[in-house]
Amino acid sequence: MSLPAAFVAAFFAAMGVVTLVRPALAWAPFGVAPNTPASRNEIRGVYGGFGVAIATMIFLSRDAATQYQDGVLTVVAVACLGMAGGRLAGLIVEPRGIRGFPGLFLVVELGLATLAWAATPGS
Repeated sequence: MSLPAAFVAAFFAAMGVVTLVRPALAWAPFGVAPNTPASRNEIRGVYGGFGVAIATMIFLSRDAATQYQDGVLTVVAVACLGMAGGRLAGLIVEPRGIRGFPGLFLVVELGLATLAWAATPGS
C-alpha cells in the first residue's frame, strides 16, 4: 500500500473509531451537542460507520488488481470532493460559515481527495 493510501485509510479509520466511541467529538467543533440517542446514532452511522468502511475498503484493496484499487481510491477521492463541494456551496450561501473548523475541514477534505487520487495505481 502506498504511503498516500495508508494515510487516507488511517485518517478514516481514526475518524470512524473515535466517533463510534465518542460521537460528541464530531460536532463539538461546531458548538453542537448531540443530546439525544438519535443524534448520537446519526453520528456513529455517518462518521463512524462510514469512516471504518472507507478505511477497510482501502486496506482490503492493497493487494487487489490495479483496476480495483483505482476504483476504491477514486470513489474515496470523489466522496471527499463531494464533502468539500458541500462546504463550498455553504460558503456561497453563508460566507461566514466557513471560518474556523469548517474551513479547516475543507482543506482536510481537499487534501484527502488529492492523496487518494495520487495513490491510484493507474494515475
